[in-house]
Amino acid sequence: MKNALVISVLALFVLSCGSSQKNISQKETSETVDPTVFGSSITSSELKEMLYTYASDEFEGRETGEPGQKMAVEYLKQKYISMGIASPLSGGNYFQKVPLEKQKSPDVSISVNGNSFKVYNDYVSYGSSNTQTLSINDIVYVGYGIEDKNYSDYKNVDVKGKVVLIKAGEPKNEDGTYVTSNSTEPTKWVNGRQALSSKRNLAEEKGAKAMFLLDDEMFNRYSQYFKSQDESGRSGRISLKSNTPEMLQFLISKDLAKALYPNIYEDDKPQTVSVNLSVDVKSKSEQLDSENVVAFIKGSEKPDEIIVISAHLDHEGIKDGEVYNGADDDGSGTVAILEIAQAFQNAVNAGHTPKRSILFLHVTGEEKGLLGSRHYTDNDPIFPLANTVVDLNIDMIGRVDDAHKDNRNFVYLIGSDKLSKELHNLSEEINAKYTKINLDYTYNDENDPNRYYYRSDHYNFAKNNVPVIFYFNGTHADYHKPSDTPDKIQYDLLETRTRLVFYTAWEIANRDQRIKVDKEIIPSE
Repeated sequence: MKNALVISVLALFVLSCGSSQKNISQKETSETVDPTVFGSSITSSELKEMLYTYASDEFEGRETGEPGQKMAVEYLKQKYISMGIASPLSGGNYFQKVPLEKQKSPDVSISVNGNSFKVYNDYVSYGSSNTQTLSINDIVYVGYGIEDKNYSDYKNVDVKGKVVLIKAGEPKNEDGTYVTSNSTEPTKWVNGRQALSSKRNLAEEKGAKAMFLLDDEMFNRYSQYFKSQDESGRSGRISLKSNTPEMLQFLISKDLAKALYPNIYEDDKPQTVSVNLSVDVKSKSEQLDSENVVAFIKGSEKPDEIIVISAHLDHEGIKDGEVYNGADDDGSGTVAILEIAQAFQNAVNAGHTPKRSILFLHVTGEEKGLLGSRHYTDNDPIFPLANTVVDLNIDMIGRVDDAHKDNRNFVYLIGSDKLSKELHNLSEEINAKYTKINLDYTYNDENDPNRYYYRSDHYNFAKNNVPVIFYFNGTHADYHKPSDTPDKIQYDLLETRTRLVFYTAWEIANRDQRIKVDKEIIPSE
């Protein structure tokens, strides 16, 4: 009580002084300010009031690019204006435009040596497909299409500007273990969608202009899915718009694969294959506009060092006439950021501006593939990533999962030690000092089959070597269902978890030294 009184008196004194006196006072007292004075303004009642609005039917499930999402971003903008928190963008603009496109299945025709093949029966196109025509006389067969420290299908093979043919899997040793890992555990080269993305990313990195992948299991799954989507008229995957044509990507049947290279099943050796291949693609994509919402508190001593606090603002929209409210996913994270922002602004108003700058980042298109955060990190970082100290990402912190029914005072932490041991230790210390939540690292395991580390917006910062913490309460029966409603949120837990993020951000923002990155490891998808 005595500390709180001293701080209150000091705050009144600082507010009564001129700006120069105020800066001196901040510097002298930054180490002694008790953050609970401001963290106590984060309350379950305010979180509840905001979430009942944000996750109401009126916002129509906040589908990316749709009217409900536009209402959501306007709501967030007005909240920041009412708090007196500015935007880092010029002209009072709180919206960072995110150029998207609705990727409807393109019209594609493929022929090999004069023989035509049929969509769904022999191939499906996925990814972003720009209108283009290919007519070539040879392709490059790269076997399994993998590259690892002790094995490479691309060694001494130039595929830049070429069409590559790849088959599923990876080679094995005589004892049945995988060549890249020397174990029987599935690797990223054989593990379903992870294998698909890993081989695609590598081919694109090598400069290929098109990829044909033979994977019977994935082809059967994708062909049926795309066929049903097209026939129902629901097709329209949303992707981040690119200014340069992306690599064409096709999953193909064994018949098309053998037409391209008859010995594909028997032969692993990379080689150039003579074949007359014609591909004609006509894009049917539509432009879709969306936006991230950004607000900013400039630091008093180290303004160029940026703390990012992020959450995604979108959800699933309306399906079959039902509103998917997304109260936990991620209405909980969204309103948490608003309360954290208010707590920091209360500190500013009391003369205690954080040493480092704080960027409050609400991203769009998370449900569509982390699109808003990827646009921020890869295309248009408002502040250089080299100056970004940390990303504290909040995605679902309002509920309890089945594993914690008997111990509800918990939160999952993911990623805290991946790039900075110092960040992990700081997080532990702050929790022990202020909130005393059970920090569960189950999903931080490198072998976590759920792969949550790669599935929320922090990942786009982590892949750029920005330390991260992902705060998460696990999934539940209402995950991605219309039953994820505000009445099911446990607001006392939401309050405590939100305060944990605030106190962690406060410490990082006000400590003398910047958090150190001690693991220069870029994680792979």
